[in-house]
This record gives sequence, C-alpha cells and structure tokens, in this order.
Amino acid sequence: MQPAWLGSAVLIEVLLEARRRGFLGPGPVEDHLRHSLGFVRAGTQGGHSMVVDLGSGGGIPGLILALAWPESRVMLLDASERRTSFLSDALDQLGLAGPRVKVVRERAESAGRQARWRSTADLVVARAFGPPAAVAECAAPLLMTGGRLIVSEPPEGGHARWPQAGMEALGLAGSSPELHEGRWYRVLEQKQLCPDRFPRRSGVPMKRLLF
Repeated sequence: MQPAWLGSAVLIEVLLEARRRGFLGPGPVEDHLRHSLGFVRAGTQGGHSMVVDLGSGGGIPGLILALAWPESRVMLLDASERRTSFLSDALDQLGLAGPRVKVVRERAESAGRQARWRSTADLVVARAFGPPAAVAECAAPLLMTGGRLIVSEPPEGGHARWPQAGMEALGLAGSSPELHEGRWYRVLEQKQLCPDRFPRRSGVPMKRLLF
C-alpha cells in the first residue's frame, strides 16, 4: 500500500517544476517517485536521527524521505545556488520548512570536513551523485559508526562497482544489492569512523578516484 502523500498534487507540482528547471531527468514524475520510494524501502531497518541527501538537486529522494520519516532530521546537501534556492521553496510548499529539514548549500567535501556535520549522520543517500569511489569518499566522513550509505545502482545491480579494499580504506563495508520498486540499491555500512585524511580537497574525489 502506497502512502497517501505520495500522490499529493503539491508534491507532483514540485517535481514537475524541478524537471522544468533541469534538476530532474526525463520520464514521468511517477517514475521518480517510485525511485525515491525504493530508498525508503531500503532504509527501513530502524529509525534515522539524521539523514543526508548527497547532491540533492531536485529533491529526489531527500524530499520523499523527509515526508516518509517525520521523526528524522534531513539535510538536503547541494553546492548549487539555483538548486538550493529551489529546494528551500519546495520545503515551504510541502510544509516541511523548519529546523527538522534543512537545505545546505555546500560542497560535500567541505561538509565532510566540518565538525558540525562530520560523523553525525546515521544515513546518507545518493541517487546520481557520481561514480562509486566519489560517492563513498564524500559520504563516509558524514557517517557515524554503524551508519549506512544507500546508493541507487544501475539496472544490472552494479555487482563489481564496490571493491572491498577501496571501501575499507574509508571505513565502509559492503553488502549485496537489494531490489526495491523494480530498481537496485546498494546498502553499505560505516564499520568504523572515516580516517581524518578523507575527504580530500574539493573536486579531487571526482577527478582522482580512489578505486
């Protein structure tokens, strides 16, 4: 059974506007909603005190997670002024504006080096942030021990994209991909705090991949 808010006219309009501005890819808005709902399904093992949507863009899946988990704090993290301005407006329209859901205009590498955010999240999600090595390096510093990273995977499941040695360098451990809502999701666990040397300088994780 799908939650009632999933078909909200306001939510649909917010996502249509995100697509008009180029913050969401093509295809029916309903497909983007199902994609987000897959993150909800993958993240149901326990409550979440702090969730970070890495490179939130048009708010998928961050806005959906904020609606699905009303007890969780959610950070919509993006470096673009245009996208963060849109996200702030979206929170107002959806009745989510307030201290629980926060839009942060910051590069992920910079956020991961700041004491107020480092090792504070128990869940980080990434939909289309970048290659696995860059996602892992930017997410791991934000995660507390025992926290999890959920990443949307390609149609075939991305079985070879997360080498054990590369993840261990960041304190992460992998798992088998999970199928939810017709899509694959990878769930990784932060077994120990990310070493202080990560993340590297802004832009480096994307240009010089760890694995």
